[in-house]
Amino acid sequence: MTVSPVNLNQALATFTDIYSPRIVGRVNDYDIKIAHTRGEHVWHVHEHTDEFFLVLDGRFEITLRHAGSEQTVSLGPGEIFVVPRGTEHKPSSAGGAIMMFEPSGTSTTGDRHEGEIPAYVDSTTGQDL
Repeated sequence: MTVSPVNLNQALATFTDIYSPRIVGRVNDYDIKIAHTRGEHVWHVHEHTDEFFLVLDGRFEITLRHAGSEQTVSLGPGEIFVVPRGTEHKPSSAGGAIMMFEPSGTSTTGDRHEGEIPAYVDSTTGQDL
């Protein structure tokens, strides 16, 4: 990590992989991650942690499953949403970029996921920028 400021636009310009988050900072035991988004992610759940999303660019949707029904939350630039722990969710996007804030070691595909992981989704805990 660096002691210099991080420009998120410049950081996003250093890679093109989608759904492959890069760690741009750490706060206590939490990672601050950025990622490019496009297409559908995979249904997954984080049993023990909430997941914070901030849309930096484009549109981003998160479909949630609870009580036998689905609800889709649509977000634009500057909007945030927190997926509560234990909630099944599936992100998708026509294209854009997001920031996530979650405990270090949190997998992008959760504690459990449904179905095959698409080749373009990086099942990782993040990579240093």
